[in-house]
Amino acid sequence: MSGTERGCEAVVLIGFGGPTTADEVRPFLDRVLAGRPVPRQRYEEVVRHYEVLGGRSPYNEITTRQAAALQATLQRMGLPAPVLTGFRYAAPFIEDAVRELQQRGIRDAFGFVLAPHRCEASWDRYLAEVEAARQRVGGDATQFHYPPPWHDKPGFVMAVAERTRAALELSASGREPTELIFTAHSIPLSMRGRSEYVEQLNDSARRIAQELGRDSWTLAFQSRSGNPRDPWLEPDITDVVRGLAGGQAVVVPLGFTCDHVEVLYDLDIEAAKVARQAGVAMVRAETVGDHPGFIEMIAQIAARYISPASIRARQNTVMRQ
Repeated sequence: MSGTERGCEAVVLIGFGGPTTADEVRPFLDRVLAGRPVPRQRYEEVVRHYEVLGGRSPYNEITTRQAAALQATLQRMGLPAPVLTGFRYAAPFIEDAVRELQQRGIRDAFGFVLAPHRCEASWDRYLAEVEAARQRVGGDATQFHYPPPWHDKPGFVMAVAERTRAALELSASGREPTELIFTAHSIPLSMRGRSEYVEQLNDSARRIAQELGRDSWTLAFQSRSGNPRDPWLEPDITDVVRGLAGGQAVVVPLGFTCDHVEVLYDLDIEAAKVARQAGVAMVRAETVGDHPGFIEMIAQIAARYISPASIRARQNTVMRQ
């Protein structure tokens, strides 16, 4: 469906998900790691990460806030479309969202994957899971329609820039210059060649830096997993921070739209520890989360797919039943 073929009656925010209680941590990790040869030692290490964070992730809560803010914004635009959430590895699962849409009689939905930069792991697998869920639901399961890349859209760029500017103000301490480091999830080099992941990250970083009046920045990677012998994207964030010995830095989690373990532990604990050991004054910028500019951007994109006439027709049908 192109932006001019407006037929969607609902929006689904599609994301990774996370455990909301300590009892959910191991079942959550079992789903994430199913079929992957992850050493037991690494599994238990990640469990401990969640324990340090109180046995939960704020991912679902933040995404729910994003959905509520988006629905309110669409309402103000005269587009009373319901906004649902669907997660790959936590409830409500993507299949739950597909079933709810079907039960509501919604034939077409706009799917917004909460991954700014696209690769097999951050885009293709989400779309594949939506299609698998549709097949499991069967029958007249809702059709999904997706936007083109949005990593370069002004709403996203300016929202991240505002989060970064606030961190830069906190970091100002007389020691100059403050290094600006953007981070994203590392992926295997074999996966990089099948997408524009790194190119999109660099494009976002360049635009954000320009918004801030900065002409220098570094792109680093984090949260590597898998076989340690396989080559992954580098440099690692800890190596970059360690190399700034005695300096100061603002770390921007560019590849993540909300806080979860890979931000709260990998950056706020692991990278921060390396920074302290290296005498680096490190400040981590907030994730974009429910920043009004980011929500407005999603709403403007969704508006090109939503059909007010279809929503009104469905509402009238429900009222007559």
